[in-house]
Amino acid sequence: MPDTLSAETRKDIDACVDLCQATHRACLETMLYCLGRGGAYADADHIRLLADCAAICQTSADFMLRDSPLHGSVCAVSAEVCDQCAVECDAFADNGRLERCARMCRQCAASCEAMAGM
Repeated sequence: MPDTLSAETRKDIDACVDLCQATHRACLETMLYCLGRGGAYADADHIRLLADCAAICQTSADFMLRDSPLHGSVCAVSAEVCDQCAVECDAFADNGRLERCARMCRQCAASCEAMAGM
């Protein structure tokens, strides 16, 4: 990150990177879990959304780590995808693993939304 960033901004970016990377992992782990469960858990649209969320979270983290001037745009998309993934995972309210994934996605969406405004 360039030296022109304030310590607070750098801290916010680092926190968002960490959340994006944790959400990437959570979505991949949840995707594998869902494929193993089968049935509605393995629905193609559900699996695709988990994969999309994992990919965009990793991409957002990469853009922020590189201090790309486009990180705000990528983070805005990441926030949207994370929000959609959280809603989708909430549909499996009786499943703790998907509830945890939904919580992680919501936290990441909020952080990415903040980064989108930077």
